[in-house]
Amino acid sequence: MKLYELTYFLSPELSEEELKIFQEKIISLVQNEGGKLEKIKTPTKKELAYSIKKRGEVFMASLDFYFSPEKLNELEKKLKSELKILRYLILKKEVSKRAEIPQIISEVKVTRAKKEKKVELEKIEEKLEEILGKI
Repeated sequence: MKLYELTYFLSPELSEEELKIFQEKIISLVQNEGGKLEKIKTPTKKELAYSIKKRGEVFMASLDFYFSPEKLNELEKKLKSELKILRYLILKKEVSKRAEIPQIISEVKVTRAKKEKKVELEKIEEKLEEILGKI
């Protein structure tokens, strides 16, 4: 499975409820074909520089999902059949390993801090034994 991003423009005449229902429909299309959702962006109203199908404003929504490349054509056919979608674009995204790096770095910092605290505690205990031994 590969990571894809689907960005689509919806008709500006849709109401809030219709937007939610349609977004759920798109999500179910992806899931019914075996896709796994990664991230969902809610539809927002955007003004276009150039009109699309005689509309100057659209609702733009996006979702990231893992999907089998073999089933991508099936998904595109279903998206083309939806009349409320003015335009859509499916992009293949690279899975970055950079997202994992900060977590690893933070774990290393925590282990280093723990080791430093242990060293300080051992030094404190030695000093206490010296002081108490003198008394």
